[in-house]
Amino acid sequence: MKARIILAAAAATLAAGSAIAQSSGDWTGFYAGGQFGYADIDTNVSGASGDGTIGGIILGYDYDLGDWVVGGGFDYDWTGIDLTPGIEVEDVWRIKARAGYKVTPTGLLYGVGGYAKAGTNSLGSDDGWFLGAGYEQIVAPNVSVGGEILYHEFSNFDSSGIDVDATTVQIRAAYRF
Repeated sequence: MKARIILAAAAATLAAGSAIAQSSGDWTGFYAGGQFGYADIDTNVSGASGDGTIGGIILGYDYDLGDWVVGGGFDYDWTGIDLTPGIEVEDVWRIKARAGYKVTPTGLLYGVGGYAKAGTNSLGSDDGWFLGAGYEQIVAPNVSVGGEILYHEFSNFDSSGIDVDATTVQIRAAYRF
């Protein structure tokens, strides 16, 4: 099921971007937008796992180096995924660095990684890290859409002894300044 969701999101992003791509290929500048998708969260505690929707805002800056693009950004996602009765993941925010190759003037395939912080309703919050990959397509002047898959890890969550890992798959849209 999870693999089908990931493949469907990637195919939809590529198809939509390719169908209406513009010829503008300058990625330099600030961007802001939103994202929505699916999160799968597992722990080292038997029976403490969950999945569901996740979504939020994105902000960042990219710099176009010709065939390559580098940038940094900030994401904040809301969610309400229950891991067990009484434990709910409420939000995740990330500070990220990304670097990618322009597969076309308007299509960017990239890797991403950085710092993450997750918050819960009863276990507090904890710092972690994430790695991932994505594809973004400029579809109109100053507008891009894309898809991103991220793997997150939080060890010894808020000194509770619980290790948490999460995978998110999201579709993103941004206005580029």
